[in-house]
Amino acid sequence: MATNNPGELLAQLAAVIEQRKQADPGSSYVAQLFAKGRSKIAQKVGEEGVEVALAAVSGDNVAIVSEMADLWFHSMVLLADAGLSHQAVLDELGERFGLSGLEEKASRPQSIKSGASKTGNHKN
Repeated sequence: MATNNPGELLAQLAAVIEQRKQADPGSSYVAQLFAKGRSKIAQKVGEEGVEVALAAVSGDNVAIVSEMADLWFHSMVLLADAGLSHQAVLDELGERFGLSGLEEKASRPQSIKSGASKTGNHKN
């Protein structure tokens, strides 16, 4: 059963995603995504991002929440595929907290500004 504690909920979701990595793709959507690879997972993240934006423009708050949940879920799958934890994202947000958005953006290395990976580590 899921918890209402956001940190615990994300940890539970991450654990389920990890378990389903090795599942039969015929019985698990997550396993299907992993079987199709990083490009498909990234495509799903992009699709969900667009759906969030469309829901926002339509002013449908229920759809915004629903689509955002899909985006977060698929983002968690992408993190797992990259060998990263949701905690890395939370840590990054924590480091940015208290900075103005303009200060934070200006302080990023050029490679981050241009969309390159922080680690340069890419998994196919």
